Amino acid sequence: MIIRTILSRLILAFFTLVAVSILIFWAAEILPGDIAARVLGREATETAKSLFREQLNLDLPISQRYLIWLGGVLHGDFGKALSSQRQISTVVLPRMRNTFFLAAYAFLLYVPVTVILSTLAAIQRERFWDNSVSVLTLIGLALPEFVIGTVLIYVFAVNLHLFPVLSTVQTAQTFAEKVWMTTLPAVTLMIVMSVYSIRMLRDSLIEVLDSDYVRMAILKGLPRWRVVISHALPNSLVPALNTMALNLAYLIGGVVIVEQVFVYPGLGSLLIEAVFLRDAPVIEAVALLVSALYILANLFADVMGIMLNPRLRTG
Repeated sequence: MIIRTILSRLILAFFTLVAVSILIFWAAEILPGDIAARVLGREATETAKSLFREQLNLDLPISQRYLIWLGGVLHGDFGKALSSQRQISTVVLPRMRNTFFLAAYAFLLYVPVTVILSTLAAIQRERFWDNSVSVLTLIGLALPEFVIGTVLIYVFAVNLHLFPVLSTVQTAQTFAEKVWMTTLPAVTLMIVMSVYSIRMLRDSLIEVLDSDYVRMAILKGLPRWRVVISHALPNSLVPALNTMALNLAYLIGGVVIVEQVFVYPGLGSLLIEAVFLRDAPVIEAVALLVSALYILANLFADVMGIMLNPRLRTG
């Protein structure tokens, strides 16, 4: 039963990705302006523009161009960037590594902060810790990313001189220096992700703590910390998995503003540059990669939810 459910999720994820690829290609192709004129310049002759369109198959119907592009993608060939004439893989991979590094760093901060603060708030319900965490999360929910990033820069970079103002990780000579340069954007992302997750996990944990089996375990004399960690916390994580999946997707594709604030060379800033230059192949490659990661994150959340919840495994 569980294998069939997982297979159905995989099939649904595959067809979702195909549908998304169609939308991405169509959206990139209908961007206003003439690609040939932008790449070759205003003084290019019509003959040169026609040859350029023919080389890129721009003279073919959009459905045929999509099939050609999809065939290249399936073989690992995303084509060449129009702005630099370099292979897209050589343009995207360094930026993707930077974004993955930032995402991993932020996620490593996000998990313990979310679990610890939500657990403290649930255990100390309607007390000092709970009220303090609620106030902090409300402030975090009210502030957009660029405000949080700007405040962190002003406090820790401008005044305290603990971190650099700009996260130019491409100049880092060692791993420690790269971590140092990435700390402020990672903390910004951690705050943005955790404020909502803390409130959700707190509410879920309170509901589990009020359940009969948890109260029975406490009445039998089990230490409260053991009941919370071994029984209540694992069962309260299931509803929070979808939020975690959304946060994983946000880490990869939704860091555009944070990367711009800290001048971080990742996928978000690359996507903005590609849209500005109307570099359709780069836009399509980055958007498809982000969409695939988003779908995989949600698929991971579904599978983990099935594995952790006995009712879903047997129902």
